[in-house]
Amino acid sequence: MADRIAIMGPGAVGSYVGAFLVQSGEDVTFIDMWPEHVETMRKQGLRASNSTGDFTVPVKAMHLTDAQGITEPFDYAFITVKSYDTEWATHFIKRYVKPEGFFISLQNCWNDPLIGSIVGNDREVGCIASHIEVALWEPGHVNRGGEPGRDHGHTVFRVGELNGQVSARAEMIAQKLDVIDAAYSTDNLPGERWAKLCQNGMGNGISAMSTLGSQDMADSADCRRIRINLAKEGAQVGLAQGLKIVDIGGKPADFWADANKGDVFEELDDYMASRGGPVNWLASMAQDVHKGRHSEIDFMNGLICQKGREFGVPTPYNDAIVEAMHGIDDGSIKPDPSNVERIVRAVGQ
Repeated sequence: MADRIAIMGPGAVGSYVGAFLVQSGEDVTFIDMWPEHVETMRKQGLRASNSTGDFTVPVKAMHLTDAQGITEPFDYAFITVKSYDTEWATHFIKRYVKPEGFFISLQNCWNDPLIGSIVGNDREVGCIASHIEVALWEPGHVNRGGEPGRDHGHTVFRVGELNGQVSARAEMIAQKLDVIDAAYSTDNLPGERWAKLCQNGMGNGISAMSTLGSQDMADSADCRRIRINLAKEGAQVGLAQGLKIVDIGGKPADFWADANKGDVFEELDDYMASRGGPVNWLASMAQDVHKGRHSEIDFMNGLICQKGREFGVPTPYNDAIVEAMHGIDDGSIKPDPSNVERIVRAVGQ
């Protein structure tokens, strides 16, 4: 019998993963707070488009208010909401998962400790989706940009436990996700999370405030300099914490941390100039801003700033990004390419 799986708050990543799990024969229920998304999935199914094909699957979808009718608990639940919704969403779905079941954080940022504090650390599993470009521009249709990671040796999904053990359930989840793209179980969840945090932090905020896509940012010398320094600070903060950080965007953490050295910066600048990708893709935070939603900036660059203060590592570029994005969120700053220069001025370069 197939496991009963819940996907709590299926945005772009949750919808994409869920569509493939359904296609592979899994018993998946989508629970969401976006009424149009739920109704479209109910009436038309869930469509997933990517570089390898385009398919639609019939799915079980329900509004939050429908969850009262759940009579058979789930074996486990993927939590895929935005970071600021993690606490309430975890409390909400907790009651509908078996006592021996568990919860998988398939999210940006570092929400594993919070989820563990709610359901118990022994019932939380972290899952990083590394370097995957997905978008949910319209209800019921998720799109992925770029080529599959396995086509060029990149492992997209990394599944790990808070206690650092490689567990049978982490290996099981990785095996299920491997039908979507390359996946493995890891004994280094913190190092994987921090690398993903730095990767997101170097692109999301600047894309969100500027409306620039991946190719636009690759073409801009100012954007490249900002992004290199964002990653540099993130790497320095992670290393100061003693984390075993895996490669950030294809380069070692200690290499990013040395970006103040001229030869290192030049190599990274050339590298970033070549990383625009085949599609001028808007980062997930830019997609949120475009939809009028609050950003995850405090959980992303904001966490780098917070840990920087704790460990005595200056983070002027991340500080500037956080301040500007607070203005985007409260409406005092409008998304515009000129905001790149705002960051340049803020850091005094």
